[in-house]
Amino acid sequence: MSYLIAIGGKGGVGKTTVAGLLVARLIARDRGPVLAVDADPNTCLDAVLGVKAQVTVGGVREQARQIAGQGLPTGISKQQLLELKIAESLVEADRFDLVAMGRPEGPGCYCYANNVLREVLAQLAAQYPYVVLDNEAGLENLSRRLVNTVDLLVLVTDPSQRGLETLRRLHALAREMDIRYSHLVLVVNRVRRDELPRGLAELGAELGAEQVLGLPDDDELARLGEEGASVLTLPATNPVAQRLEALVAWAVGGG
Repeated sequence: MSYLIAIGGKGGVGKTTVAGLLVARLIARDRGPVLAVDADPNTCLDAVLGVKAQVTVGGVREQARQIAGQGLPTGISKQQLLELKIAESLVEADRFDLVAMGRPEGPGCYCYANNVLREVLAQLAAQYPYVVLDNEAGLENLSRRLVNTVDLLVLVTDPSQRGLETLRRLHALAREMDIRYSHLVLVVNRVRRDELPRGLAELGAELGAEQVLGLPDDDELARLGEEGASVLTLPATNPVAQRLEALVAWAVGGG
């Protein structure tokens, strides 16, 4: 059974970078192949990992809708068509693969395709020991049950007090959506002077987080972003990589 790590947070706090670094640390611990799922319609996890998603699942859904409207080829079902198209959209890389969700819906209604889409994606994820899901802000993809359960839910914010309040709202939203998870970790990104925000420990206790983690504002990581380079090239000695390595070791065990 796959171990699913889902990352959530408001836009601009670096959750996609955190997702990419978690993929990198899983690979470094020889936990691949990892399936990276870019569930944000903005689709930038591929760039963070140094690959290019040419086709999104949202685009596949629309292609299938249009093809079905014109009449399917003899001997192929709608589900087989979706399975084929999703397989074509998968980006294969060294020790990880990536699938980009793109737009969740298109014009018109094609409920059958949406239902089959969930089944096909579940079957795809089941082929990987670890899945990292970079969710869009607001956790909508989890509410649509693209996955059934989450092993580790990572909520990411910036160091501001508004950011901490956003964590509280995201957690409340997850509860309202009946999103089930085994473990919760709060991550504060781009911490300066290595000081965690005031009230973070209390918030972690309030939300039942098993860990609260600060990631330093790191020049080396910022340079990679400015250059459009893959986070997979970040050395294991980097302080951000080291802290996420400790998180992965805690979450998935030795190896």
